This record gives sequence, structure tokens and C-alpha cells, in this order.
Amino acid sequence: MKKLYMENLGCSKNQVDAETLIKLLEDDQFVRTEDAADADLIMVNTCGFIESAREESINTFFSLREANPTAKIVLSGCMAQRYAEDLRSELPEADAIFGNHDLSKIGEVVRKIFAGDRVVLVPSYPAPQQEVYERNELLSFPGSAYLKISEGCNHRCAYCAIPLIRGGLRSKERPIILEEARSLIASGIREINLIAQDLAAYGTDRDDKESQFLSLLEDLVSLEGDFFIRLLYIHPDAFPPQLPAFIASHPKVLPYFDIPFQHADTAVLRSMGRTGTKESYLALIREIRETVPTAVLRSTILLGYPGEDEKAFAQVLDFLSQAKLDWVGSFLYSREEGTKAYGLRNEREHKKAITQATAFQKQLQALQAPITEANLARFVGTQHDVLIEELVEGEDLAIGRMYAQAPEVDGLTVVMGRNLKAGQVVRCGIRAVKGLDFEALPLQGALHG
Repeated sequence: MKKLYMENLGCSKNQVDAETLIKLLEDDQFVRTEDAADADLIMVNTCGFIESAREESINTFFSLREANPTAKIVLSGCMAQRYAEDLRSELPEADAIFGNHDLSKIGEVVRKIFAGDRVVLVPSYPAPQQEVYERNELLSFPGSAYLKISEGCNHRCAYCAIPLIRGGLRSKERPIILEEARSLIASGIREINLIAQDLAAYGTDRDDKESQFLSLLEDLVSLEGDFFIRLLYIHPDAFPPQLPAFIASHPKVLPYFDIPFQHADTAVLRSMGRTGTKESYLALIREIRETVPTAVLRSTILLGYPGEDEKAFAQVLDFLSQAKLDWVGSFLYSREEGTKAYGLRNEREHKKAITQATAFQKQLQALQAPITEANLARFVGTQHDVLIEELVEGEDLAIGRMYAQAPEVDGLTVVMGRNLKAGQVVRCGIRAVKGLDFEALPLQGALHG
């Protein structure tokens, strides 16, 4: 059997695609290896969202090509989807350029390149009912998995290239989602992370244009099994007003809200294509916390967008001071050709603005750090379930996460105890905050000492 090495880059949605590609290739007589130098086929599943991600994708490609010059190598994912024709001529080292709309075509692509052909293929999406993909090997830590409920996006934020890459919103068929969830639960997954560009948009691409997200969520929490659901990415302008009450009454859904507000200045928000205001976003935060007292809130802020000046940034600082969010990430605006915002300034103006935005980012981090630290302190002395992700070799320690910590982006929980296993859920007492992480002790079972 031939050996496959998969290098996945980018977001959790890309990860689901990579896991799907692994299964499709395993069905085509490949076996996965962790050593690129030992592979017959290398796949680089790229991110194409912003310039820095594309640079990482190309650098990774050449690094893997150097590590194994004889393997066949495929550039797939978002960058391949968007820039296939450019890459055809500019990246002759790639045996194939493969878009991400119809993953089922990967077997056809690979057979051709092993027959000596060079392939550039950007297939269209298949019919929704045909998008039934399985995953055997997950790239997450044990016990956790991502479940994608839709592709693409219809919000068309002025700075965002996702619709140029993934297209408009395509809600996955509900029976397919539910069957995938059942399969994950049956395999021992305890944490199902629902993902999409905007979860609340699920179903709005159907005839009645109404969101079907809460109805889908109700079906998911009705499934049998010992699992919990984490919601990632809900657009603030489309936030379902009934969602906090739903979460408060359904313990299988974690009280964790990931809402990318992006900014707080009204003029900047309007230019971005957003309809909210600082006041409406603060009201939403208050409503969530009043309805779900245990709520944890995460958001992202986009800095350096055209039109942002010191006055506009001051609105962001005021918003964060009042909102007191638990987790805040920030990133710098990338000028993406084809987006509505691309023509709002030239490259010289953009570089100048990013210099200023870099300084803004440091101010934001200085403001938010003590807020996060104070918010984390409220968990000390409380008890929570912790999903163990990995053991620390040679120590009676494990690394895990409790409900306030989403995969990859938030802090971690260090559990001090013996006989712990990756993938298990352990009830722990939180005894201290160390930076952005918790220190915890098991209350039963895997005891410390």
C-alpha cells in the first residue's frame, strides 16, 4: 500500500476537509504516515484567507518537497481553490492543484498523477444530498471533533475572501449532519464542536430564508449518548435571540459563545457591511449573561480596516472595557483582491495603516489581559468536567480543557493526577489560575498523590 502524509493548515473547517480527504484516500488503498520523508503522496491542505496564511502554505509546500523530493505532492484547500490558474504556472513543483468544492474527486486526481500526469482540478460542488463524507482518523486531540454544518457564506463582509473561495452559503442536509454526529458519538467523541462561517445562518439558503439552526440544535441534543456540544462562530448581526434561553435549558450545549464582533465604531462597522453598533453588541452581551450566568464569551477584533483612526479605535477600547469579554483575539486587516474593501485604499496607504494598527493591537492586548485574568479568577474553587487531551510524559500531569476553553484558541487546564487517559472526561476542582491556564485536581477516579 502507498503511504499518505497530510499537512493541514488553516481553520477548523479546513481540518474537517483534511480528515475527509484522508478517509477517501485510505479507501483508495493509502495508509497514513506521520513521516513526510516516508510518504509516497504528500498533501498540503492550504489556507488562502489572508496573505500571511498563503505565505505559510507556500513555505510549507517547499519544506515538504525538500524533505521528500520523490513523493507526489498535491496542493489542495482554499489557496488551491482560489488561485488554481496562477499556481498552474507559478508552482510547477506541484504534481496537482486540487480545489476544495468536491472532495470526492481526490481519488481521480491521485490516480492520474501516479500515472504520470499533472492535474489542475477545481471541481464544482456536488448536489447537497451527495455530500456524504466519512472520517476515520481525526486530527483533533482525543475525545473532540469538529462537525461542519454548512459551507460558504452570504454575509459578504467587505474584508472577507471566504465567499470568493467557498462560495455562497450551502447548508448541509440535516439527515447527513445527524448521521455524522451519531457516528462521532459512537466512536467515543465527547465534545462536538459545531462549525460554519456563521452557525445561525444554517438553512437561510433554503426557500423560506429562515434560520433552521435552533431546530437543528434541538435535533442534535436529542441524540443518545454521553456528549456535549460547543458552538463556534455566530455572527452578531444574525444572533438568534432565543439561543441563550435554549442553552440555559439544555445542558448538552456548553454555555460558550464565540461571537466575532470585529469592531465597535459605527462607521467602520457599516463599511465592513455590518449592521450592529457598539450599543447593540453590549446589549447582546448583557442579555446573554443575564440569561446564562455561567456564560463564557469569546470574540475577535479586526484592526487596521480602512477608515479606522485613533477615534474609531477608542470606540473599540471603550467597548472592550464595558463588555469585559472572557477571551479576545485580534488580527490585522489583510487587503484581499476581489473583496469590497480592496479599493478603499492603495498599498502604500495600507502599509502605513497596518503600522498604526500594530500599535493599536498592543494597546488592545494591554487592556484585555487583566480583564481576562480577572474573569478566569471566578473559576477558582469551582468544579468542572475537564476533557483530557494529552498526558505529560514522565509526569503525573495531563493537559485538558473545561467548558470555558475552546480548542486551539483559549487557555488550557493542567490536571495533576495519575491514571489519566486522553479522551476521558474527569471531574476536577479548579485550584489556581496560571497565566491563561487553570491548575486543577481530579475529584475522583484518577487521584493525585
